[in-house]
Amino acid sequence: MAVYLFRIFGSTCVGIYALATDKVLILPRQVPEHRSSVLAEWLGVDVVKTSVGGSVLIGPLLCANSNGLLVPHTATDEELQALRAVEAKGMHVGVMDITPVTAFGNLILANDKGAIAHPRFSRRTLKAIEDVLGVEVVRGTIAGLPYVGSLARATNKGVLAHPGIRQDEVELIEDVLKVPVERGTVNSGIRMVALGLIANDRAAVAGFATTGREMAVIGRGLGVS
Repeated sequence: MAVYLFRIFGSTCVGIYALATDKVLILPRQVPEHRSSVLAEWLGVDVVKTSVGGSVLIGPLLCANSNGLLVPHTATDEELQALRAVEAKGMHVGVMDITPVTAFGNLILANDKGAIAHPRFSRRTLKAIEDVLGVEVVRGTIAGLPYVGSLARATNKGVLAHPGIRQDEVELIEDVLKVPVERGTVNSGIRMVALGLIANDRAAVAGFATTGREMAVIGRGLGVS
C-alpha cells in the first residue's frame, strides 16, 4: 500500500480523468495501454476504458462504489456497453435519467458504507442513488459548499477532505461513511482534492505536483501509507 504520483494527458489533475473502486478503474480510451496498466497494478484492479457523453472527464461525471455505478443520461449506447463490463464484478449500473444532472462524481461522495450528496437533490434522486450504490445517502456540504464529490475523496478506510471542512460536516461524514476524516490538499495546495487524487483501499494516486508532506497526509487519511 502506498501513495504514488502520476500524470494523465500531461495533467496533474488525475482525478478528473479517472474513477477507481476496489473492483475497477475507469479511464478514457485515449490513455495509452502502458500507462493504464501501471495504474491498474498500483490499484490492484482491472481497467475499463470509455468516454462519458463523448467526454474524457470520467471523474466528475461518474460516481461509484463496490456495489454500483451511477451514469449520467448523456452516456451513449456504446459507452454504456463498455461500462456494463463492471457488472461482471458484481456492480449494478444505473443510468440516472430521472434528473438533468450529469456531474455525479462532483456531487456525491461515496464509499461502500454510505454517501453524502448535493443538498438540493430531490428525495426521488436520493432514492435512485441509494438503489444503485446500495448504501444510505444523506444530503450534506463540505466547507459550506454543495460540490461534495469534488471536495473530498473517500475509501472504506478514510476520507481526505478540503481543509476548510467544518466540524459538523466532519461528524456527518464520519457517521454516514463510517470512516475518519482527514483535512488535506493535493498538487501543492489544491483544496478540491478529488480533482488531483485517485484512490481505493489498496493505494492512492495523486497528481505529480503533490508534495511529500501532502503525500504523508493522503496516506494517513486514506489508510494507504
